[in-house]
Amino acid sequence: MERTVQDIMNTIIAGVPGAPFPETVDTLKTGDAGRNVRAVAVTFMATYEVIERAIQLDADLIITHEPTFYGHTDETAWLEYDFVYQAKRRLIDEHHIAIWRFHDYLHSLQPDPTITGLLKALDWTTYALPEQPFVCQLPPRSLHDLVLEIKSKLGLATVRVVGDMEMICKTVGFLVGASGGQMHIGALSGWSLDVLVCGEINEWETNEYVRDAIATGHSQALIVIGHSVSEEDGMREITSWLQERLPEIPITFIPTGHSLHSM
Repeated sequence: MERTVQDIMNTIIAGVPGAPFPETVDTLKTGDAGRNVRAVAVTFMATYEVIERAIQLDADLIITHEPTFYGHTDETAWLEYDFVYQAKRRLIDEHHIAIWRFHDYLHSLQPDPTITGLLKALDWTTYALPEQPFVCQLPPRSLHDLVLEIKSKLGLATVRVVGDMEMICKTVGFLVGASGGQMHIGALSGWSLDVLVCGEINEWETNEYVRDAIATGHSQALIVIGHSVSEEDGMREITSWLQERLPEIPITFIPTGHSLHSM
């Protein structure tokens, strides 16, 4: 059975509660919606290297969680004369690659695959609260030991931490990606967390709230693991969900990896 890009987008959106949304960034960024699809690549971000790998796999539709062209809405007018954009666009167009963003719809699935994927990577699924799967009730351990465990299980050389490394941690919450300071702070207070693990921060928001919390006598901590680290396992997780709805289409997860490294 042949499926077009539009057919595939419609099938995915039909599986999301409350969809379609009147406003969303989950639109077709490149390619022809009417073109038949040979194979699909799923990724956290459609980098140049990911696109090259998709071409090697004969995948002509890339489903990406984050933007392809360096901005939330993938506007490209400001990049018209940029040599990096031109090279990336040329690669996409020459190989007739369609790129569709799967961000808002993915986060609307319950439970959120980015949370379930991260918890699987940490082997903490059994600790998640049934009514709040983004909160784990862990056996007590120090913040120092918690950080070491996260680094080891996620294969990280470093994370960023605010908090007393000897504090005892039991209730740990997760907000992946770029959830924003207000959501982070609301979770720290509203969910009664010992520790918040998040993707990324603005450095005048959550970290400073936690520093002030400690100064006022509250035992709280923040662990910043990085945006891509926090969500890439979620895109691996969603691949089987997609394959169930598109059994006739080969679907492959392509890891993006992380561009920032510690020295």
